[in-house]
Amino acid sequence: MNRLRGAGRALPYSAGMTQHPVPDQRRPANDGPKAAARNRAALVAAAREIYAEHGLDAPLSAIARRAGVGQGVLYRHFPDRAAVTTAVLEENVREVEQAAAAEDATLAGVLGVLTWHLKESAAFIGLLHADGSDHRSAVRAHALALSRRVEHALRAHLPDAGHRLATADDLMLAVAMVSGAATGPSHEERERRALAAWRLLGVEVGPVRPFHG
Repeated sequence: MNRLRGAGRALPYSAGMTQHPVPDQRRPANDGPKAAARNRAALVAAAREIYAEHGLDAPLSAIARRAGVGQGVLYRHFPDRAAVTTAVLEENVREVEQAAAAEDATLAGVLGVLTWHLKESAAFIGLLHADGSDHRSAVRAHALALSRRVEHALRAHLPDAGHRLATADDLMLAVAMVSGAATGPSHEERERRALAAWRLLGVEVGPVRPFHG
C-alpha cells in the first residue's frame, strides 16, 4: 500500500517532467499586443529582404519562414499579398517623396535617391514597371498607385520645357529603362549599370544614397 501511495504521489510529478508544452504555448503571440507588434515588424523586415532578393512574385511562405512565424500569423497581419506589398514598398516611395519635398531638392538629387532604391530592391524595380495591364492583380493595382506617386514626386522638379524628360511619357519611360538595366549579382554592379543607363540617356543624377531628412 505504501508503494502504491508513493506511486500515486509520484505520478503527477513524473507526468509534469515528461509533458511538453503545446505549440500555442511557445508562440510569441501569447504575449499579447507586444508580440503582435513584434511579429508584424518581423514580417515587414522579412518581406523587404525577400522582395529585394526575388521581386514581388516571391512566395508568401518564404516571408513567413524568414520572419520565423507561421503563415497563419502572416495572414492575421496582412490579409493578402497586396497588403504585404504596400507595407514594404510604402517606405521606398515615401523616401523618394521626402527627397522631392526637401527645401533644397533638385531633380538630380531625387533621381539619386530613386537610383539607390533601384539598386537595393528588385521589388522597387517591379513597382516602377507596373503598367496596370493586369487589372485582375490587386498587387499590380497597388504597385501602379505607388508608381504614380513616384512619378508625381519626380515631375515636381522637371522644368516646364526644354528638359529631355519633360515630354509626357518620357520621364517614366526613362525610369523604366534604367530600372531594367539595374541588374547584376551585387549592389555595386547594379548601381554601376543604372548610372551607365542614366548617362546614355543624358540625364544628370546626384549621389546615389538613401534620403536623410
